[in-house]
Amino acid sequence: MTPLPALAEQVGSDDLSARILPPTMPWKGASERLIVAADDPWITPAEAAAFRTTPRYAEVRAWLERLDAASPLISVQSFGRTTEGREMIYVRASKGGPGKPVVLIQGGIHSGEIDGKDAGLMLLRDIALRGKDSLLDTVDLVFVPIYNIDGHEQRSAYNYPHIRGPAEKGRDANARDIDLNRDYAKLDAPESRAMIGLIRALDPILYIDCHVSEGFDMQYDVTFTYAGWGTYARHRATAGWLENRFGPAVSQALTAAGHVPTIYPSPIDTRQPDKGIRYSPEGPRYSTGYGDFIGMPTVLVENHMLKPYRRRVLGTYVLMEAALKIAGTDAARIAAAKAEDRGSRPAELLTRWQPAPTPIGWVEDFKGVAFDTYLSPASGRREQRWLGKPISFRMPIIGQQPVETVRLPKAWWVPPAQTEVIDRLRLHGIAFETIATPRTLTVDRVRLIDPKVTQPKEGRYPITARFEHLRAEQVMPAGSVRVPADQPLGLLAAALLEPESQDSFLAWGFFPEMLAPAPDTDAFVLGRLGEHVLATQPEVKTAFEARLRDEPGFAADPDARLAWLYAQAGPGHPHVLQYPVAREVD
Repeated sequence: MTPLPALAEQVGSDDLSARILPPTMPWKGASERLIVAADDPWITPAEAAAFRTTPRYAEVRAWLERLDAASPLISVQSFGRTTEGREMIYVRASKGGPGKPVVLIQGGIHSGEIDGKDAGLMLLRDIALRGKDSLLDTVDLVFVPIYNIDGHEQRSAYNYPHIRGPAEKGRDANARDIDLNRDYAKLDAPESRAMIGLIRALDPILYIDCHVSEGFDMQYDVTFTYAGWGTYARHRATAGWLENRFGPAVSQALTAAGHVPTIYPSPIDTRQPDKGIRYSPEGPRYSTGYGDFIGMPTVLVENHMLKPYRRRVLGTYVLMEAALKIAGTDAARIAAAKAEDRGSRPAELLTRWQPAPTPIGWVEDFKGVAFDTYLSPASGRREQRWLGKPISFRMPIIGQQPVETVRLPKAWWVPPAQTEVIDRLRLHGIAFETIATPRTLTVDRVRLIDPKVTQPKEGRYPITARFEHLRAEQVMPAGSVRVPADQPLGLLAAALLEPESQDSFLAWGFFPEMLAPAPDTDAFVLGRLGEHVLATQPEVKTAFEARLRDEPGFAADPDARLAWLYAQAGPGHPHVLQYPVAREVD
């Protein structure tokens, strides 16, 4: 192994990424012609800085408002406020006309991954002032330059140190440390609520979410993917359009412009790239998963982190332009695919999966980069050192196999007290009925077994549990909400309300009252009550004796025995380990 060169020998500037990241490979591409001259009056801030820096929110907004004033095709509008109160803005580029379909593109949901913002400003200029307005002949463009504005303004050279430029970047999460690309389902952040409101208002034919990758070094510069790539999509018609029309169109455009595109290679093990790349289902916490669940074609762009910022921005521009072209050409086809997916009524929801034991396919000529290892004095172990030399190898594709699938009920019943859940159903646009008078039904009730509160994340205390399903008669009080599965957003409702779902409200910890202990009383009373239950309820006695026989810890714990018997007495406590949402199955 060769020794690690001194950092000073690797850099020619004070930029942190140049000091710590591996060498780049030379690149030239036709997309470089998109950059305007230094004296152009409509040069963007990133172009003016030679892509070394990226503008702050105020500078972005001022530049866009100047473009708005200069062109009738451009309008800047607001659609919400961030956690810290900043105004969220989008730009609509349109030639007018009623009912035109919309392509919605967003930058900066992870605000250190900001390529989309600067590419979008360049494209908007060229649409408004430089002859590319034909892109708006059949579609409108709605562009959100910075989704996570609060995170965007918390800039540092030490944010996203794995990404090569710009010199300072924003943070991944918002002001409450909520990752907005984990919040599409639970809608805890005001930014997420605003974005879902915008999506509902626009109902775009294509939604593009711009990111930058983590992982290993490779030759590809612009990668992209969709939820369920490789047959795992929940809705196949829109997925089919993405795979068969969008992907080939943008790949052809990127290649012609000198870029090296591919489907995003999500790594199994970044330290051993040849272990494979992962194809998997997604839940609605993510932008792409959310789009899949609601039948909206959604693309995740993952530019490669180690490519220079200039090259990444140019590649994003090319992708955006190609996306507008194919969406305009295929607008009727996309609308038909959306209608087909929203008219489907899946009977089941896949809730758990695991890696398949053997590869489901191979990338025969994966364009990788060579690396060796060195002993790091910082970590005390051997770390990767990427060498900037192209290699190719055969890359396995690791798919998934089902572990758990649940059959959907006719409807879910949400108690009127669960206002937090009802509020989110309304925000998502999920249809429901609120009953005015009580109704008695036989329903499937769910009891939690061995629940555990997991590591806090995304502003919540998620829980895991096993579940017991029991049929029971229940009176639904006035004000209860019935959520039918038979609706266009039935699959999203299932993901939020089925307890086994990994993105359910239950999994995210929305019902903490389930985990509180039942009210207690004196042991001498509980002892006599337990004896009464055993003497008068043979089925309870049988279950109790089975637990004594099979669970030594339970048998040796007097308090646990009394608590269990107390729980069997009468109707039981209405909250303890009881999932409050009932399932209507008949």
